[in-house]
Amino acid sequence: MPTDMTLAAASEAVRTRAVSSVELVDACLARIERVQPTLNCFISVEAEEALAAAERADIEIARGEWRSPLHGVPLAHKDMFYRAGRVSTFGSAILRDHVPDYTSTVMTRLADAGAIHLGSLNMAEFAAGPVGQNDHFGQVRNPWNTGHIPGGSSSGSGAAVAARACFGSLGSDTGASCRLPGAMCGVVGLKPTYGLVSRHGVLARCWSLDCVGPLARTARDAAMILQAVAGRDEDDPTTARDGVPDYLAGLESGVDGLRVGVPGNHLYPDVDPELRPALETALSALRDLGCELVDLDMPDPDRMYVLTEVIHKCEAAALHDEWIRTRPRDYSVSVRARLEAGYFLPATRYIQAQRLRPRMLSEFDEAVFARADVLFTPVTPIPVPRIEDVAITRSGDAPRIVETITRCTRWVNYLGLPALSVPCGFTENGLPVGFQLVGRPFDESLLLRLAESYQSDTDWHVRTPPL
Repeated sequence: MPTDMTLAAASEAVRTRAVSSVELVDACLARIERVQPTLNCFISVEAEEALAAAERADIEIARGEWRSPLHGVPLAHKDMFYRAGRVSTFGSAILRDHVPDYTSTVMTRLADAGAIHLGSLNMAEFAAGPVGQNDHFGQVRNPWNTGHIPGGSSSGSGAAVAARACFGSLGSDTGASCRLPGAMCGVVGLKPTYGLVSRHGVLARCWSLDCVGPLARTARDAAMILQAVAGRDEDDPTTARDGVPDYLAGLESGVDGLRVGVPGNHLYPDVDPELRPALETALSALRDLGCELVDLDMPDPDRMYVLTEVIHKCEAAALHDEWIRTRPRDYSVSVRARLEAGYFLPATRYIQAQRLRPRMLSEFDEAVFARADVLFTPVTPIPVPRIEDVAITRSGDAPRIVETITRCTRWVNYLGLPALSVPCGFTENGLPVGFQLVGRPFDESLLLRLAESYQSDTDWHVRTPPL
């Protein structure tokens, strides 16, 4: 089946005209028709437009006008990126019919690269929640076991990529929202360094934490998407001015001698026993590839987690202030509760949390990157929860579970560092397990190279959900 190919394989097949872009789009549309009733991963599908774009791509490629590795390859994206004249719902009732008059930078760059847009993917309402729950467009379900969550807030992205309904996706990550769906759905999820990818034309969740990043089946696939969207954007003054490296060039350079830090005092020791065998096996595989495993003590992530929560709550409340006052009933109960929490934090707490960020980053750099090139942690310390266990209106244990699943990831956004989730196995009930690699600022190339080496030696990423 064409949909069984990775993005990289599909790209090469289209470039050499072994497979047409139209054939790829047809195959994806057939796959969407099959999985959508079960997974609910799409909010909208643009079949006619995608086929027309694929026909144009095939004509251009036949003329020798190949634009990039994404040319003619079908992608689908979290429904939070503006496209002029197209509805962008952000998974909400408030913006259910919102039609922007301009296009986000990342969507423009993907279109310029020749990528095909299949449709918009379901997500947590206003990107507020790590479990994938959405009371307006329905729950996205995990393709490996539909009774379990897919992770959020880029829930549709993780589920659609894992289900082979598209070859890759853009999501967003404010505390885990690319990495959690990646780990829980058995695909790769990348949170880039803060400022690497433009957020122009992307509704904010939290201005100083948000990142836009890819979800894909492999590290190579993620690198191809990142290559197309990364870089300075004059419409987003927070983007970095440094040039963008060639993320594909060094993927096969090997990792011999690379120092992989394993925290002995936090995160890794607290992981659920059900996840430990997969993580231990992954560490052994990295050692066999030539990496040096370094035991180290890292700064207390719970301290950084608390500071992240202060910023998260305050900025979200400020962003939604007018709608909370004028349209409170248009929010789901759980999302409104999360947003309103920011009203009860004094401005001094927010300022202190922001002021401490450089100091926390310096402490982390000294403790971790002085001894290791990358940090290895779980993506989440517990197995993928059941949907019923994280429904706030049905489970009294839901708040604790929601907090727990982001304990290993949220502090990364506070520090602004790049992080990558990589599939590394399954629990006994067939749900994916992933590990997280955290790197120095703008060291995405190293994370992708390490993940590519790992995936060249393992086969977790080629396994298909039993749909």
